[in-house]
Amino acid sequence: MKKCLEELKIKLRGKMRGFVTHDYWHAIRVCNLCEQIGRKEKADLDVLRAAALLHDIYADKDYKNHITKSIRSSKKILKSVKFPQEKIDDVIHCIRFHETYHWFKKKVKLSKEAKILQDADRLDALGTMGIARVFTFGGQYRRPIYNPKDRRGIYYGFKKTKKSSITHFYEKLLRLKEGMNTKTGKNIAKGRHKFMESYLKRFFKEWEGKL
Repeated sequence: MKKCLEELKIKLRGKMRGFVTHDYWHAIRVCNLCEQIGRKEKADLDVLRAAALLHDIYADKDYKNHITKSIRSSKKILKSVKFPQEKIDDVIHCIRFHETYHWFKKKVKLSKEAKILQDADRLDALGTMGIARVFTFGGQYRRPIYNPKDRRGIYYGFKKTKKSSITHFYEKLLRLKEGMNTKTGKNIAKGRHKFMESYLKRFFKEWEGKL
């Protein structure tokens, strides 16, 4: 299995070359978090590692359709690296539902591994990594850093909105902590969430010239 995963990483480096916010290193960080949570939750680490590495392989190319395209490509890649056939459907299940957010109130029956991938993927959108990624993403789509005139609403997925990166914190990132599935994920999320709150307090003081 170790050789299989190394081959998978090599393929990903080539396929994700030039990606920015959902790049190869995002996949590696999510994989590391999946391993950490998966060990404590006694999950299938083979399924988790593969799902974490493959879940966003089209995100920077075609975010709107990236889940469908990632699933299609993942099936081919997993077969090419001789990943256990009996576990491929479990990997695909994780990828299919990694962006089913709790505020949609959809009742979807998820495997333990799918819940862990959700947690790991969202943890990478929190804390210092979350702050770095949200502004990088904002730069990609020419969003302002902050616009006091923004109306905060509910985040419903990918939109080429003109809303600012700071508004994105309130519409999505600060809501992720409450949707964590696992005890381990919830514990990690608390610290990362708190750091972002501290950052935003400092941001607004500097914005207003008070610091």
